[in-house]
Amino acid sequence: MYRQVLLAGCRCVELDVWKGRTAEEEPVITHGFTMTSEISFKEVIEAIAECAFKTSPFPVILSFENHVDSLKQQAKMAEYCRSIFGEALLIDPLDKYPLEAGTPLPSPQELLGKILIKNKKSHKPANTTDTKRLIDQPANQSNEPVSPSNNTGDVEAESEEDDDDEDDDGKKGSAEREAIATEEMSTLVNYVQPTKFNSFEASKKAARCYHMSSFVETKALEHLTKSPVEFVEYNKSQLSRIYPKGTRVDSSNFMPQLFWNAGCQLVALNYQTIDFSMQLNLFMFEYNGRSGYRLKPEFMRRPDKHFDPFTENTVDGIVANTLSVKVISGQFLTERRVGVYVEVEMFGLPADTRRKALKTKTSQNNNAINPVWDEEPIVFKKVILPTLASLRIAAFEEGGKFIGHRIIPVSAIRPGYRYIGLRNEKNQSLILPAVFVYIEVKDYVPDTFADVIEALSNPIRYVNLLEQRAKQLAALTLEDGEEEAQTEDDTETGTERKNDLKPAPLENGLSPSSGPVGHTPVATTPKASAANQQATTTDIPACTLDALQQSKVYQKEQRRQFKELKELVRRHQKKTAELLREFSNKYKKTARQCSKSRGSSSEGEKDERLQQLKDEQQQQLLALRQEQYYSQKYLQREHIKMLTERLTSLAEESHNSQMKKLKDICDKEKKELKRQMDRRRTEKINQAKTKEKHLAEEEKNEINKSYVNEVVQNIKRLEETQTKRQDQLVEQHNDLLQEIQDQKPKLQAAVEAEFQEKFQRLPGEIQDFLQDRKLEGRGHSKSRPSTPHETLSEED
Repeated sequence: MYRQVLLAGCRCVELDVWKGRTAEEEPVITHGFTMTSEISFKEVIEAIAECAFKTSPFPVILSFENHVDSLKQQAKMAEYCRSIFGEALLIDPLDKYPLEAGTPLPSPQELLGKILIKNKKSHKPANTTDTKRLIDQPANQSNEPVSPSNNTGDVEAESEEDDDDEDDDGKKGSAEREAIATEEMSTLVNYVQPTKFNSFEASKKAARCYHMSSFVETKALEHLTKSPVEFVEYNKSQLSRIYPKGTRVDSSNFMPQLFWNAGCQLVALNYQTIDFSMQLNLFMFEYNGRSGYRLKPEFMRRPDKHFDPFTENTVDGIVANTLSVKVISGQFLTERRVGVYVEVEMFGLPADTRRKALKTKTSQNNNAINPVWDEEPIVFKKVILPTLASLRIAAFEEGGKFIGHRIIPVSAIRPGYRYIGLRNEKNQSLILPAVFVYIEVKDYVPDTFADVIEALSNPIRYVNLLEQRAKQLAALTLEDGEEEAQTEDDTETGTERKNDLKPAPLENGLSPSSGPVGHTPVATTPKASAANQQATTTDIPACTLDALQQSKVYQKEQRRQFKELKELVRRHQKKTAELLREFSNKYKKTARQCSKSRGSSSEGEKDERLQQLKDEQQQQLLALRQEQYYSQKYLQREHIKMLTERLTSLAEESHNSQMKKLKDICDKEKKELKRQMDRRRTEKINQAKTKEKHLAEEEKNEINKSYVNEVVQNIKRLEETQTKRQDQLVEQHNDLLQEIQDQKPKLQAAVEAEFQEKFQRLPGEIQDFLQDRKLEGRGHSKSRPSTPHETLSEED
């Protein structure tokens, strides 16, 4: 068990040591007054020395519950610890952290590879009475076993060394009071000195950080309920250890989250029982590399901060989260043909905890392979402390049988669509079962500020909404006469704008853009100015097919294909030359045989055999040439396909580059527009300052209000123009892609027609080639290639 829990990452284990009753007087470890078998103390120490730092290099705390009432056996215990642990055993405190009041404890980083002993410490030499009691006291008849405890909450035995700590049933946490510590054992104790807890005030006044107190779960729950803030403050400077009550005869566990919320460092559990509390503990420490330690939130460490674990309000300096989980489907949940469902729940502070917050419907048709739920998401509106909260997603069969689950710290959750692989009770990964979910993680925003956050995130939409509401209200509030007057004013204003052809300076400071020669200038409204400015600065030429074909990448691909095609022709020429040499030898051999047997064979037989050779040669040459043409045809079709893909990829790269360039230009235009308008606003405000104070203040507010509206409207128009230009580029890009795709079948049809014509001419070409070779053999020379192949050039 010791090896198992240390390899699992546990950093604090308990050793319930009792006096050995054998002749060797070796101390043993067992569970007192039970039928539990005994284990040699020395063997346990050797096992701990072997496995202590295999999984984690951080310090290990050995919590001794010492019932050994023999000076000799306690001396053996101390000697075994010194000799077996060696330098790993921390005997003397570090120079930087002496055992003095007000001095903090060293960090785990400063105690890497060290083993600390927690045992009752004798602060003065034992007197004669104490020594006599140790010698004369009879040996205990039974002992207690170990239950490991993790140094940030793992496993613990159901007993405790403090003399007066009792659980809520009035039963002792230990089977018997501990023995007095000898001087040998006391010298091994330094930073973890067990001390009876009196009160939070007394501990704060003493300020001895190396004093630690252990609480049975019921007593710890009482302190947490009555003095939650003081409990958190206590844990900022001193270690506290919570252990299961003695009435848990089935070795069950309490919920560790209760005491993690208060900053308790050693929340001890029974490792031998893999219940839900133990599963939560395993997942808790998995997300720190199973090192056995996790850093508490900053406000639970800083002395100037105060924290109430039962708070329902946001914590100062911590941004609360809003978490939304939508269970979409499951994959390979179980091989049985049975309905399945998924539960989602949250653990954390009492205000954050929601048990069984979501339970999906049972899958239809007993589908456990790929069930689909796609139900409404569960929203955890306000997660006050994400660093201490965990999300659990669990799958069950229809009858409630557990399939698998996953517990994830909220701080480790990433938004988006996620496949979450499930694990069994021992935190071992299941190979196939998984749940597909969609998760949203946002900063929590109170309902009273929701409108403000919406306006900040999308100011254009917010202004448009205000304008729409204003128009709706105007339609209801204007009288008939006012409505007609407003309509006439709008008509006259529009007429004046159309007739006024003289350029005028804009209110926001923008100068009008000059149009092309021969065009009538337009009155410079903000809309016209912005449009003209955009038209003159963002003319991005569209990419053409010819430009893509002239690119270096495309040309390089063409040259590679030409070399590949040329190599194919060369190989076939070599085969043809070998075939011609073979038949030439056959001709000569047949002619010699016929000349030797001239007396017995007729001239007709000779001609017949030579004609057979000629026909066979012609057929093989024809087959070889057809094979070449088929290979060339297939290769050229593949080349066309590859060139088309290359052109498509080049077009995509060019399009992405154009879109990025367009975006940069539009961003530059926005900045320039804001700069000019801001400069104009500053000039107007400076002019207004020369007036009377109350008039200047009113005009300044009006200028600022007008400035905001103009900026929003102009940016809106710029974005509309940008969208149009983007659409134009996308349309041009789609036309180019279509042109590339249209070119592909044309090129393939040309290749098909070319080789169809070659196949038709091939028999005649072979006959002409053989006839020319026959004439050459008779002395009539012609300039023909030695093989029936046309030459291949780069133009082809």
